[in-house]
Amino acid sequence: MALRLLKNPGAKHEPHFLGAVVLQQVQSRTGELQERMVIDGQQRLTTLQILFDALHAELCRIDADVPAGRLEYLIENDKRFCKSNEDKYKVWPTNRDRPAFNEVMAAPFPIDYGVLKHHTSRLVQSHRFFSEQARKWLASEGVEQHHQRADAIERSVRELLQLVVIDLSVDENAQEIFETLNARGAQLTAADLIKNFVFQRLQEGGADVEKAYEKYWKDFETAFWETEVSAGRLRYQRSSLFINHWLISRTGEEIVAREVFSRFKTFADHEANVPMDGLLQQMSRAALVYRRITEEGDNTTGQIDRVGLFAYRIKAMESDVMKSALLALLDPEQPAVAPGIIESALDAVESWLTRRMLVRATTKSYTQVAAELVATIRQAAPNLIDQKVRSYLTSQTAEAKYWPDDDEMRSELTKMPIYRKVSRSRLRMVLEAIEDYRRGYRPGGKEYAGMRVPRNGFWVEHIMPQSWEAAWKPPMEGTLQDRAQRIHTLGNLTLLSAKLNNAVSNGPWLGDTGKKAALQKHDLLILNRELDSFSADGWTDESIMKRTDKLIQGVLDIWTVPPGYTSSTVRDVPIAAHSVDLSDLLSAGLIGVGQRIFPQALNLREHTGQILSDGRIDIGGIVFETPSGAAHHLRKKATNGWSFWLTDPQTKKSLASIRREYLDKASPESNLIDDDDDSTAT
Repeated sequence: MALRLLKNPGAKHEPHFLGAVVLQQVQSRTGELQERMVIDGQQRLTTLQILFDALHAELCRIDADVPAGRLEYLIENDKRFCKSNEDKYKVWPTNRDRPAFNEVMAAPFPIDYGVLKHHTSRLVQSHRFFSEQARKWLASEGVEQHHQRADAIERSVRELLQLVVIDLSVDENAQEIFETLNARGAQLTAADLIKNFVFQRLQEGGADVEKAYEKYWKDFETAFWETEVSAGRLRYQRSSLFINHWLISRTGEEIVAREVFSRFKTFADHEANVPMDGLLQQMSRAALVYRRITEEGDNTTGQIDRVGLFAYRIKAMESDVMKSALLALLDPEQPAVAPGIIESALDAVESWLTRRMLVRATTKSYTQVAAELVATIRQAAPNLIDQKVRSYLTSQTAEAKYWPDDDEMRSELTKMPIYRKVSRSRLRMVLEAIEDYRRGYRPGGKEYAGMRVPRNGFWVEHIMPQSWEAAWKPPMEGTLQDRAQRIHTLGNLTLLSAKLNNAVSNGPWLGDTGKKAALQKHDLLILNRELDSFSADGWTDESIMKRTDKLIQGVLDIWTVPPGYTSSTVRDVPIAAHSVDLSDLLSAGLIGVGQRIFPQALNLREHTGQILSDGRIDIGGIVFETPSGAAHHLRKKATNGWSFWLTDPQTKKSLASIRREYLDKASPESNLIDDDDDSTAT
């Protein structure tokens, strides 16, 4: 824009549109400084102030006093009308940015940015960037062009940066305008919308907005709450996810992410029965509880209480919506529930979740179940909460809600290739729980090991390797296909503190460098010390089946159901069914170990993958469990990896076509399901 003005200063030039801002007039007496509250657009207005101030300083440096004076009028108010610090500048930013804003705006020129207290602030860094760029541009044609270029750049920022300003009167509903603009533009988070709503209501009620922000909201704008976390296949700011879970915990209603803001408004205006400042305090107290249980769940070493363990395990199972039930149990606005009742209730909920996860039951109704659990907790007498929770769970008969019984668990887990069917984080959590159970961490147990197994730090290892052919004998009974399935069952899996190298992992069972000796080095785990009891004659298919039975019993002992409970629900999905993955194609000889695969997209063709012996995919040293996981890594969004990856870029033959070939050859009795399990890198 400035260059266009230099070339043709008298012509009409198209402005650069920066968007809309929403302002609302603040009641003031005639003759006083007029004020507006920024409803939407504060970031843009603050950025413009930083730009104006940085450019003003550079214009002063080259003695361009006239254009500098015109900019000064856009930065500071007339001192004769200023009664407080807030009145000095045209824009007064949010509390979080205010210290950095004040420091850099008040710093004497030339600014030594490195010595500023807030030198790492993005706001200060922006000021520095604008200053450096303006200095370079002003000097780019030499000193003789200084003032001509100063006039051009000043006119550009003052006249050719255009905003649409919606200026509301004191009595107009600013929130409706704010929501409408948000719906038509870039979506704000639920926390952003709720913040604006809350403080609009506080302002209308005459509350001390500054004090409320500092005491109850400021923490929501810290790294912990602004971190994006996964919820299903999507990611949300933790603050927005908390508000979702908290609303469920207060209402006992199913609330999906897109409904959080509208449901909060209704709750605040018609159901909370407290003024907005009181509701903000309640939400702040609940946030402290939520943060505590989240941080306890993220703790991976040492002791952990029942609440923290529940938080860790539901995170591994990607069922964080159950935190809403936990918030209801720990509600600081209600009389405290006895610890034993809380633990008993969590035992039941965790058993329901874990059993459903292990039989691979649907999760589509979990938000509804969480809401119904909240309603159950709210309606129960404090000393009966755990009983009511168990009664609720045992009464569910719908496929989306039922509690799998012991018989179904045994039937499912005995032959399930669990390594293929359950994600590493979930499988690791199950094996950790079995190890802890062996160490005495059980109701009435003696904790003789002294400490729990470290969480989320072990590798899941096959005992009989996936590539067994070179160093292991074929099965005495059954087919090679039986072994291919059995290798991935629960009894052939263990935990290791470090990944074995391929030579040892795929090597023979016995000998100084054999796999048995390598596993014995990890004898800190009871899971590994017990292997000898199943392998007197070497580790065989029979050993795997015996250990599978033992570990299944451990699962049933850890995640119990009420005595005598039997589920009447029969799922539609065949229990023996398994999905097709790359290891199936390897076993069928349709692809080979070490085969290169290529992205279908030409712009990603330089990134190739290599198929490993266990059916995983290596891309530049990062290993992925599925084609879709590898494709997501490159495209940064959900992708059907079977169609994405080509085995031959010339013929464009895809993994999907090879999988169809495999399915066509499979017999109808093989119970194959044509699906794609989206896993992540390990």
